Amino acid sequence: MPRRVSQSKLPLQIDLSYATLGLARDAARDCRACNLWKRGTQTVFGEGAAHARVLFVGEQPGDKEDLEGKPFVGPAGGILDKALVEAGIDRKQTYVTNAVKHFKWEPRGKRRIHKKPNSLEIAACRPWLDVEIELVRPEVIVCLGATAAQALLGRSFRVTQQRGVLMPFDRAPYVLATVHPSSILRAPHDDSRHREYALFVDDLRVVAKALRQQQAA
Repeated sequence: MPRRVSQSKLPLQIDLSYATLGLARDAARDCRACNLWKRGTQTVFGEGAAHARVLFVGEQPGDKEDLEGKPFVGPAGGILDKALVEAGIDRKQTYVTNAVKHFKWEPRGKRRIHKKPNSLEIAACRPWLDVEIELVRPEVIVCLGATAAQALLGRSFRVTQQRGVLMPFDRAPYVLATVHPSSILRAPHDDSRHREYALFVDDLRVVAKALRQQQAA
């Protein structure tokens, strides 16, 4: 039987009775739950192992992700991929997605500049994230950045205060929050970028250790 996700608190009712990620991805292409579809090139649904051990949630697709239709294929994705290798997490055992599936941007000359999604846009996209979590059933959910963390853990959650800590979660055995890899790219100096990257890898090593312990058990 397909799994159903409750929509009772959303401004727009969306039928999410999908048995597979492929069906959910196909349905999300036509999502009109908020106005972001009007400016985004396309819906950028999650990708990865259907039954991944780790599910990563970012904020939203960036410019390159919007054009290619795949999550984490831009510079931030490159940082994530490199950090996964250093932390000892098999990229093939992960699933990557975003709290918001369309690129929110504003023009600046010829460039499209990222703009933070608001609470209504995050809520409108929440059903898609819910169905991804329910179908993948990961052992650990990793929230990348404040938007993802607050979408799943509440608006009072602060990544700066609670990063790198494994916490029990009702949708998976554990959830952990850390920074978004794009924040590492925005660090002003080489020293600070190296420092922030090392801290990011340390957070992912906490996840890797939890996976090893789960496997041993």
